[in-house]
Amino acid sequence: MTESRRPARAAQGPGGKRNGSRNNKPKQVERPDPTAGLDKPRLAALDVLRAVRERDAYANLVLPGLLRDRKLDSRDAALATELAYGAARAQGLLDAVIVHASGRPVEEIDGNLLDVLRLGSYQLLRTRVAPHAAVATSVDLARAESGQGRAGFVNAVLRRVSERTQDEWVELLAPKDPIGHLAFEHAHPMWIAQVFADSLGAAAGELEDVLIADDARPAVHLVARPGEISAEELALVTGGEMGPYSPYAVHLDGGDPGQLDAVRQGLAGVQDEGSQLVARALTLAPLEGDDAGRWLDLCAGPGGKAALLGALAGIEGGRLDAVEPVPHRAELIRKTTRELPVDVHVADGRESGLEPGYDRILVDAPCTGLGALRRRPESRWRRQPSDVAPLAKLQRELLAAAIELVRPGGVVLYSTCSPHLTETLAVVADAVRRHGVVELDTKELVPGVPNVGDGNSVQLWPHRHGTDAMFMAALRKPLS
Repeated sequence: MTESRRPARAAQGPGGKRNGSRNNKPKQVERPDPTAGLDKPRLAALDVLRAVRERDAYANLVLPGLLRDRKLDSRDAALATELAYGAARAQGLLDAVIVHASGRPVEEIDGNLLDVLRLGSYQLLRTRVAPHAAVATSVDLARAESGQGRAGFVNAVLRRVSERTQDEWVELLAPKDPIGHLAFEHAHPMWIAQVFADSLGAAAGELEDVLIADDARPAVHLVARPGEISAEELALVTGGEMGPYSPYAVHLDGGDPGQLDAVRQGLAGVQDEGSQLVARALTLAPLEGDDAGRWLDLCAGPGGKAALLGALAGIEGGRLDAVEPVPHRAELIRKTTRELPVDVHVADGRESGLEPGYDRILVDAPCTGLGALRRRPESRWRRQPSDVAPLAKLQRELLAAAIELVRPGGVVLYSTCSPHLTETLAVVADAVRRHGVVELDTKELVPGVPNVGDGNSVQLWPHRHGTDAMFMAALRKPLS
């Protein structure tokens, strides 16, 4: 008789449990979340500051997605936005105070702690947050990140910071020369304040007004897509107000414009009113000869002006070519201009390979972006004077390429989001001298916009017009 075989039983350990059983594996111990219980808007702001410092991220690109992911309500989202953008914008002033209060250069302070100190100092010096709340929440953030010892360091430094108001710190630490003092007080690098003063020229007495406007949180500007929705209709459906200068502009006090139905449906986009005026100016420029509707945006990324020009070209029965050298940015332009008469080309604008003969060409050239610092809070501390010369060379080359591509009697509109004289008047003067183009009176192309400077070009300013500091000049190629 065959003996029946039974599966061997695993040896049992203490308590009757079988050794080798899957149930005998040690249970995973869940570690407590160190951020649990922390102030959510301040934690979000801190994470934005960290992304800016560690990855050279842009605060205005990081924050909206972070707010959506963490599902902060409108009140907490507003606080996180104010703290993140404000601390990034005021970094130079805050660092000077932190250095004095800690007795250490910022390079010797751990980066994570420096972010906490900037966040706490901003609350102490530039908000109405109660000092005890600013210090206590910052200490909590430091403790969760780095432990009790380093939290004590943050506590000590912030208490020293709280001993003076911002005005008292400015009086103690600011340079004594007038421009240096204003730059420090309004959180700008000295060299950028000097650039603004040089561009203002005889109106340099407005420098403080420029810095104050540049240091304030800007309104959200929407553009109503021509042929789809009017600015009046857009204002009604969004609760905004129509802009004073562009017939397509609507201003909002704040919020996430990406959540608006009109934006989601492609009826509107986010675009500074000054940029809208640049695109419109190209369409208003007087040509010699008929407009055949062949237009070109030679530096089209990220696509806002191309979308507006494409819509206007469609109304006129024309078509727009848009050039962008970076493939993924070109794809963004395609998405932005879908269903519009726009053809996107992945190419360097200096050697686009396009057939000459365009009626209108926009050269919205890559630049330092000094005119849009209020919308990119960390950029003022990244840009350096050494950035200007290579950009100016690129600008001259792009403008020269555009002049080759435009037909005789056609117009090139050169623009930058910078008031730096090397990027504006000097580039235009070089083109007039080298290529024989005629500078038009660009002021006539921005009807109803006052106080745009002397000469033929246009310089917009945030303190005068509520726009970015856009520069534009229209150049016509002679018929012979």
